[in-house]
Amino acid sequence: MKEIKWWVPSIGKREHELIKSALDDNFPNEGKLTTLFEEKLSKLLGCRNAIVVNNGTSAMFLSLKALGIGHGDEVIVPDITFIATANAVEMTGAKPVLADINPKTLNMNPNKFADGITKKTKAVIPVHVSGRAAEIGKIMKIAEEKNIHVVEDAAEGFTSKHRGKCLGTFGIAGCLSFSAAKTITTGQGGAIITDDDDIALRLRELKDQGRPTRGTGGADIHNSIGYNFKFTDLQAAVGLGQLAYLEKRVERQKRNYKLYAEKLKDLDGISLFHFDLEGGEVPQWTDAIVEDRDSLDRHLQSKGIDCRRFWFPVHTQKPYKQPDDKFPNSTMIAPKSIWLPSAFTLSDLDIETVCSEIKNFVDGN
Repeated sequence: MKEIKWWVPSIGKREHELIKSALDDNFPNEGKLTTLFEEKLSKLLGCRNAIVVNNGTSAMFLSLKALGIGHGDEVIVPDITFIATANAVEMTGAKPVLADINPKTLNMNPNKFADGITKKTKAVIPVHVSGRAAEIGKIMKIAEEKNIHVVEDAAEGFTSKHRGKCLGTFGIAGCLSFSAAKTITTGQGGAIITDDDDIALRLRELKDQGRPTRGTGGADIHNSIGYNFKFTDLQAAVGLGQLAYLEKRVERQKRNYKLYAEKLKDLDGISLFHFDLEGGEVPQWTDAIVEDRDSLDRHLQSKGIDCRRFWFPVHTQKPYKQPDDKFPNSTMIAPKSIWLPSAFTLSDLDIETVCSEIKNFVDGN
């Protein structure tokens, strides 16, 4: 029986060549390949600055710190997200305030964002779940009226577009992830994209011990307190190589979604969350709502088909525990949500096999 994976990263010959060049340079720290990777990212995404860091969580933490957010402040985040979004707020000393979601998209409900605003609210972090755009226009309007910073969690939205712009380029800063389950990976890694040059300079200071430019490790000027969240040329080598496959991978991810949408339409008990492919959205993963999700997942696993169940709502996790009745939508939808096999390594036949087994499950229940 062939095993169908939910996701499979892929490292090619080009990455090996670039890693060798980094090793041959004998400087595996942050250097010229990192700079080149940043330049390619900013050009690709249509922004003035891209600052790469060690992971997506750090990207969010540093973005908030660059905006002066800390103890006594509040930052609103959606209840459906990977817990890193809330943890990044906690890392600054600020308080994450959870907002319920739109059950049709799994993204933050703008009305619940508005309801959560207090005098202490300094920022909001909309998350583009699975690469599907949050209601960013409404969120931006509310934020502008209240003088609240918008920092986008676009960890799952690399090159996904809304109204002609890449996700992550609407707010003051956008945060990306290059972990192993993303369209391009650097193993671990992330980036902050911004058109604000002052914020970009502050981010470079914060990621490198307060130095505004790459230091020598010796007689350097440290203008402020900073940390060590640097990237390395070894990671950049992998990232640069991965970019060569980006277009092909994106097209495959879109095709995966199209095939699922075609073959699962009108099937009782399962429906896909919508992607606006024509508008430029890129499905990082294809997600669905299933009335008996856990049983379907067990059935598919028994057939060698790997899926991934959605996160538990943040409010159910011990560090952020709150009553379910404050979050009726996330409480209702999370236990029914699942990511279907979505890898860019899948074939049409693989998708057909998954859909066939889903139909078998539905017919047998």
